[in-house]
This record gives sequence, C-alpha cells and structure tokens, in this order.
Amino acid sequence: MSLRGKSLTATARDIADGYTIVNPLFLKPLDAVSLKGLYQQVMKVQTEIRGEKFPFNDVGRIRSRNMKLQRLHTTLMIIK
Repeated sequence: MSLRGKSLTATARDIADGYTIVNPLFLKPLDAVSLKGLYQQVMKVQTEIRGEKFPFNDVGRIRSRNMKLQRLHTTLMIIK
C-alpha cells in the first residue's frame, strides 16, 4: 500500500520526523484499509523508537526522541 506515492512505513517515519502533519483533512481521502495500515505502521515506528537505547546526558537527542513519540501519539489519537 502507498500513501501519496510513499509506502506507509516511509509516511510513518515522515510523521515522526515532522515532515508530514496529520490532521483530518490529510486522512479524509484514505479508505478503511489504508487507515488501518497507517495505524499499524505508526504503532510499529513508535515501538522501534521506544526500543532504542535511551540517550542519557544528551538533552538534544532526548528532546528529539520525545518529540517523535509525541507526534506519533497525536497521529494515533487523530486516526482513532
């Protein structure tokens, strides 16, 4: 499956990195199967980020990690 010419995995990573903003208008053209696939990929990317080694003593990397997790969580709430 693809979303606007990208795989769902690439789209989920773009959401985490802040390149793609998710809102109801972004999700409107998607069918139920695509929404379910995007939801699963966002969950997968969120799990991968949480599974990475925590960057102790590096405030910039901690902030970046938390922002990625926040973007993904917000996306999941919008999809629901």
